[in-house]
Amino acid sequence: MVNFTDLDRTDRKILSELQKDSRVTNTELSERISMSATATAERTKRLIRDGFIESFAAKLAPSKVGRGLLVFVEIKLDRTSPEIFDAFKYAVERSPDILECHMVAGGFDYLVKSRVLDMEAYRRFLSDVILTLPGVRETHTYAVMEEIKDTHVLPV
Repeated sequence: MVNFTDLDRTDRKILSELQKDSRVTNTELSERISMSATATAERTKRLIRDGFIESFAAKLAPSKVGRGLLVFVEIKLDRTSPEIFDAFKYAVERSPDILECHMVAGGFDYLVKSRVLDMEAYRRFLSDVILTLPGVRETHTYAVMEEIKDTHVLPV
């Protein structure tokens, strides 16, 4: 298995450039990293094969697709057991309205991220999605007033 420490400077440049613009052509990418197009393509294929690149996707403008309000929801379960965790995970994975869900250490069990149209849509999301998840005892919601930084770019 290849580790991050096995990557050289050129591999890291490829990862950095592709994070910024995954639509860049191989020719343009090769120019940016000062390497031949063939060598660049081979390295990119290897980075994909070795799992450093999980996928390529378009980043949509949330407000343009009716999802302008960003909310985070803390969820506390009524009890914790392998069965509840599994049922909760299964339900979350099937909800397209839940963008991210993380089991966390601390005063609650899960942190959920979602985008909705507005507060009315959030109320529907809360009642129709969040409160129907298995084992939910308590929730605390944080509606985002201003997004200061939103990036998927990892330092490499």
